Amino acid sequence: MVKVLVGSRNPVKLKAAKEAFSIFFNEVEVAGIAVDSKVSSQPVGDETFKGAENRALELRARNEEEQLNANFFVGIEGGIIELFSRWFVFGVMCIMDERGMKSYGCTPFFELPSSITEQLLRGIELGDVMDDLTGETCTKQKQGAIGYFTRGVMDRKQYYIDGLIVALIPFLNRDLYLQSR
Repeated sequence: MVKVLVGSRNPVKLKAAKEAFSIFFNEVEVAGIAVDSKVSSQPVGDETFKGAENRALELRARNEEEQLNANFFVGIEGGIIELFSRWFVFGVMCIMDERGMKSYGCTPFFELPSSITEQLLRGIELGDVMDDLTGETCTKQKQGAIGYFTRGVMDRKQYYIDGLIVALIPFLNRDLYLQSR
């Protein structure tokens, strides 16, 4: 049994972690614990990586303190980044194991309209902007911005699964990655 702690109680993130880890491990148990990313509510650039890492580190510390017996700790942080004079949304996944090995993965990047980017750069969280745009509530616990912009072709869970799969690569190929660290 592989036990995975995710630094959130968001059901979309928990389901994504369960599906991604279940591809590679037979029996997977996933539990969500709300932890602070220690970055702004709408991270920009490298801050997104730091937020994901902070979540994973906090989970690992809690695991030791509370003897939760988890094997992996997953921090997921959504952010924006400017590339090629355009603004993109992306998610960062930081996965750590009980030995302290750490890896990162990212979701696909997608471009934002400037009207949304302006709000995000003022510190408004993407989930709140999407709630206003769609007239719905808690869109980040449903289809998310990716679901809205792809007209339902991709939802937030699938978006995260892809990022988690690539974040697991070093754990699936430990010999190659331990040589380079």
